[in-house]
This record gives sequence, C-alpha cells and structure tokens, in this order.
Amino acid sequence: MNGPSEEGAAARKALAEHPSIDEGTEKRRQYVAANRDRIRELNRLWRSEHLDRARELNRDSMRRAAARRHREAQVRARGRERAKRWRVEHLERRREYQQRWVAENREKVREYYNRYYEAHRDGVNARAAARRDADPERTKQVTRQWAGRNKERRAELQRNRRSDPEIYQSELEANAAARRLKRSLSRAGLPPKRVHVATAAERRANEREADAYFNNPSRPEHLRQFTVFAESLTEHILKNGARMREFAEAYVEARARMGLPTVPVETIVYARAVEIVAERMRRVDLLTSRDVAAAVRSTKAEVVREERQEQFERLVKTVVTQVHRNRARYVVDTEMENQARAHRGKPRVPVESTVVQFAMQEVIERTSTNGLTVEDAQNAARVAMLRLAMSSEPGLGPVNDRIQRRPLG
Repeated sequence: MNGPSEEGAAARKALAEHPSIDEGTEKRRQYVAANRDRIRELNRLWRSEHLDRARELNRDSMRRAAARRHREAQVRARGRERAKRWRVEHLERRREYQQRWVAENREKVREYYNRYYEAHRDGVNARAAARRDADPERTKQVTRQWAGRNKERRAELQRNRRSDPEIYQSELEANAAARRLKRSLSRAGLPPKRVHVATAAERRANEREADAYFNNPSRPEHLRQFTVFAESLTEHILKNGARMREFAEAYVEARARMGLPTVPVETIVYARAVEIVAERMRRVDLLTSRDVAAAVRSTKAEVVREERQEQFERLVKTVVTQVHRNRARYVVDTEMENQARAHRGKPRVPVESTVVQFAMQEVIERTSTNGLTVEDAQNAARVAMLRLAMSSEPGLGPVNDRIQRRPLG
C-alpha cells in the first residue's frame, strides 16, 4: 500500500506529463466564475428532477462529514490524553519548562495577566481577598516580608500619598487631635484611649454580616415579631409578676419536699411567661433562642426600673406624709440644731431642708429602699421639698410659710 507522499508524487508527475489537465482545471474555474447564476439554476433544476438522488447524496455527504469530525475529535482526545499522561509522568520537566518559559517571556506573562485582570477585575480582587482572609497570619507575615524587602518602594509610596496637600493636612490634624486627647486624659488622671484597629479582613467580615442582616427579606417581619414579643413579655410580667412569683415559690418548695433538684424562681417565672406570650402571639416562627433571651433580659431590666421608680415614688410620698404629720416636732428639732450650731460658731442650716432630712431618716428605717442609691435618696429629698413647697392642704400650709412666720433668730 502506497503512502500519502507516494500518491502526491504520482499526481505531480501526471500533471507534469499532461499539462492539459492543469489547463482544464483553470478553464473550469473561469467558467464557474463567469456563470454562477446559470450553474445555480441548473443545480436547482437537477435537484427538482432528481430529488431522491439529491437527498441520498446529501445524506452521504453528511455521514462523511460526521465521520470526519468524529475521527478528528478522537485524534484530539488521544492527543490530550497523551499530553496529560506525559505531564503526570514528568512533573519536574513540566515545572522546569514552565519556569523557563515564564523567565523567557516576562513581557508576555505581564501582558496576559494585565489583559485578564482588566476583563475580570472584580473576580480577581474577590479571590485575592478570600485567600488573605482565609489565613490572616500568613497574610501579615507576607506583608512584613514585603515591607522588609521593599523599604525604598514603601517610602516612595508614602511620599507620593503625602504629596497631596489635602491628605497631608488631614493627617497632621488627626495626629494633633490624638496628642491633645492624650494630654487631656493624662491631666485628668484617666487611662489613654484604647482603639481596636480593625484589619481589612475584619472589616470585610463585618460588611458581609451587615449586608446579610439588612438585606434579608424576612428582617422586617423578624423585627416586628421580636418587638411585639418583647413588649408583650414585659407587659405580662409587670401585670402578673407577683402572682407568678408566688406560684413559682410554691413549685420550688414542692420540688424540695420531693427531693428534686432546686430550680431558681426567676427561671420558672420567665419560662412560664415566655410560654404564655408565645401561645398568644399570631406568629413567632422567625424568633430564635437568642431573640427570646434578649427579650427576657430587656424585661428584667424594665422590671428593675419599674421597681426602682415605684420605691422612689413611695419614698417621696412617705416623706411628705411624715413631714405633714410631724412638722412641728421637726421644726423644733431644727431650731435646737441651729442654736447648737450657733454656739459652736457654725452657720445655720435651712429649716426646710433639715425638716425633710429628719423625716427621710425616720422613713428610710422602715421603708424598703433596696433598689435605690444614695443619689436616688438625695433626689427623693429634693422632690419632697418641692411638693411640700407646693402643698396647700387646709390646716397644713406650706413649710416655707411656717418658716417665714417663725423668726430664725
């Protein structure tokens, strides 16, 4: 069987021996170029007269083309397979070749990279940021190593940045403000300002969390459920807290009698309150355990504020009532106190404030004030003085009127 080279040689030899063949080909090409419309019309007529034969020829042509494409695809697949096997079997040679090619074609590599970066800028930056965020310690180490190797380049970048007058002035103002704050805190005896410098990875993580939080389509309904739940829980505890506490204390005592482990009363009260409020609400499907815990903390803080306010009001009312009942005695005691202070050479004290002070001392001894601070007691005394000054009950009269009618000498 002759090879392709022998067949080509035979064809060239035939053309050389018979020049008329080449001349006939050229004449046919010229005829086709000059009669394209006529040839197209003849072909159409032949196809219409021999439709079955035309379709058969077309099918044969398509089969040959499909077979040719299949052979070419198989050849390419075998080539890829051979190349893959070679790369696996010759890793070192492949790596050396790649390194040598990159070293010999630096400009091409840079051009390829820049072209790809311009077309896929966002994707390249996102992948680079993800790699840095995945290993922050490695990123810090690489950054320090680069700074150590490129001190001059780093200094040049800083000089270029500060060459902008606005940036340079803003940095000067920020540094001056930081120094002033440090001196002010030092003079006041306060510790220096502590600033947590957030890394780029932390900032990106915070941005992702914020984006996930605020762009969540169910967030409005979630916030509505949480707000309604927290408000309902607070209202229920303020309204039924005492009764629920009594039940919880009885339940704890019953468990103790049966030898069961003790449970805090507060836990029982709030667990039952959460259960009742959740059953009454229309929707609680978006609430999580963290939401329930936050609502319980908010309710506890509100209960403490309400108890504190109640104790404050009760203290003020009791002081005012005590002054009204024992006004004469307190005034006499105040006069005796001022006379004693005069004998010792001390200034006199206002009668109205001393009266309230005496009443406050007697009231605090028998009134529950465990939720109040010293400042709260002082505020209660001032409020009591204002209410006494504005009092106009028959037969009592304001304390100030009594003081004005009685000489302070």
